[in-house]
Amino acid sequence: MQRIYQSPITSSIQPNSKVVASNKRDTSTFKDYLHGQVKELKVSKHAGTRLAERNINIDQPTWDRISIKLSEANDKGIKDSLVLVGEAALVVNTDNNTVITAMNRKEASDHIFSNINGAIVLN
Repeated sequence: MQRIYQSPITSSIQPNSKVVASNKRDTSTFKDYLHGQVKELKVSKHAGTRLAERNINIDQPTWDRISIKLSEANDKGIKDSLVLVGEAALVVNTDNNTVITAMNRKEASDHIFSNINGAIVLN
């Protein structure tokens, strides 16, 4: 004699619950989503002074890219990162999203960076 086993059918819909279909489309963009997920990047007083002294100018789209990459680095467990972008080298703490210091790439070429556990290179 063969036995037939029947598995119970499960559903995520609870009895007497209403299922409502929505025709509304989410019009937010991926950029909007990222902007909501990325913390604002801060520049310490020391780093601000170094940027001014060394005449290092970073445009807003580049700052935005740096912020996104820092968020990704933080998700990977990186706490202090060297960020190489254009003609600048920045040391950034990803926990509090703060630029700690800044120098131009020429100065950075002869330096040893300690107390960092990650690097971000943007072109």
